[in-house]
Amino acid sequence: MWHYKTVLFFVFLQACASKQPAQQVILAKPSLQQYAWHEQERLMFIHFGMATWQGREYDNFSMDLSRINPYKLNTDDWCKVAQSFGAKQIIFVAKHVGGFCWWPTATTDYNVSHTPWKGGKGDLVAEVAASCKKYGLKLGLYLYPGDDKWGAGLGSGGRTSDPSKQEAYNKIYRRQLTELLTNYGVITEVWFDGNCVIDVKDILEKYAKEAVIFQSPQASIRWVGNEEGYAPYPAWNGINRSDLQTGVATAVQGDPDGDAWAPLECDVPLYNHNWFWSPSNEVKRRSVGDLMKIYYRSAGRGAVMLLNATPDTLGVIPRGDVTRFAELGKEIERRFSSPLKSVTDIKGNEAIITFDTPTTVNHLVTMEDYREGERIRAYNLEGWVNDHWELLYAGSSVGRMKIDFFKGVTVTKIRIQITKSAAQPLIRSFAAFKIENTPELFEKDEKPLSDWKYLNSWMPDMFHQGKMDININLTPYILFPGQYEIKINPGDQEKMSVERAELWYDGEKALDEFLMLKDSLVLINRTAQVTNETSILIKLTLSAKDSIKGSGSIYFRKIP
Repeated sequence: MWHYKTVLFFVFLQACASKQPAQQVILAKPSLQQYAWHEQERLMFIHFGMATWQGREYDNFSMDLSRINPYKLNTDDWCKVAQSFGAKQIIFVAKHVGGFCWWPTATTDYNVSHTPWKGGKGDLVAEVAASCKKYGLKLGLYLYPGDDKWGAGLGSGGRTSDPSKQEAYNKIYRRQLTELLTNYGVITEVWFDGNCVIDVKDILEKYAKEAVIFQSPQASIRWVGNEEGYAPYPAWNGINRSDLQTGVATAVQGDPDGDAWAPLECDVPLYNHNWFWSPSNEVKRRSVGDLMKIYYRSAGRGAVMLLNATPDTLGVIPRGDVTRFAELGKEIERRFSSPLKSVTDIKGNEAIITFDTPTTVNHLVTMEDYREGERIRAYNLEGWVNDHWELLYAGSSVGRMKIDFFKGVTVTKIRIQITKSAAQPLIRSFAAFKIENTPELFEKDEKPLSDWKYLNSWMPDMFHQGKMDININLTPYILFPGQYEIKINPGDQEKMSVERAELWYDGEKALDEFLMLKDSLVLINRTAQVTNETSILIKLTLSAKDSIKGSGSIYFRKIP
């Protein structure tokens, strides 16, 4: 028989166990650098290079450097344009595809010191850095990993077509990156467009401690997956580290339960769709309404909006562009600077705004305290109408900021209810607005998933020992940068899969990371600008488990 003291002891242990706190959910969280970057909300890109003089999107080496003299260039003016739009940082393209460098680098003669601008003594990176410091803007730098003069072309990530040149080019590129990160003050963002296969981890760790990294295995932010400026919804900041380290992860890989934090950056040109200035491109300037749609679907979905400016051959951002940036900044201010009412710092599943009299509301803006990770996974917005709660919207991700809009409704109370969360919800701010004159929001809402388009067919006799190789020209189908899918449809036949895929730009193989294979699907990451001169080819190897008895087809579509 148990002694009564022993029994009491076990009862005591059980009572103590019942009071132990529940196991904490482990969520990915932003670093200090990621948080500071994310809070900027709006950034300005500046594309300016040999392509500006050539009227192209890529440098074709047709310009004599003695003709490059943007004598009216004033980087202070560039910063004023950035500020008018509300940007807190400029990302300057120091070296684009082709390899021309806007600073007097010792690594190549193809640089600014071999132009007549400022008598060959100019350093545009230094001038941008000085102006950014003067105007209180942060500075990011874009250094294209490739260089056509080294045979590291579009989509190469810095891989040379001639392997014997790789080691020499690696040294050149590492020196270029070191020059940019050590001579121009604090750099807060480094852009490796299209991944970077050159090992620069040590350089970043030593000289870019305050920076977030766009693409490459060291990435800490992600390309959204298109160049139209919008984030898909939901837009999660979490991701699995293994996906992030591929260097080409996009919104497609977003996972709120992922073990890494990597927010989305939505890059978009002011000209639809060109990154560099030409007289003919100015007519493609986006309207304020179009830009506001982009703002709602980038910053308004918790991402960061990166809007491109492009100076002309004199170094001047065109007057119409200057006006448009200022108009956009004023419109954002008009809509969101003065809420009807707001509540802040709410811990829990509900935040309520109460009005003294019936009030019409048509926008609600929710901000999560995402420093503790993405806790909110689903929510409802409700208004108190005729003595009952009426559902206005149901959403999922919030992150830094979620802008929700609807036809005006008159309420005396409005609330957000968190219906699913990974831990206690932390609502940084919940604000109500009544915003007039927003017709563009209701013209056409979401971009629908494009229909599958027929590409090609296959017959049973094309297979040899269960495998078939097929090359498909995608040039007529990929007209804009973004992400695309290819589907192999065997009809009623045995299940097939894609065993191997290669993407080729202009006769050069792109990095393997640009493609993701899953059974009979191929996901294409297309990160480069598409021009009339760009050729795109995909090479597939299809595999069938059993003998093929009938034909099948291959289809293609763009991911929105």
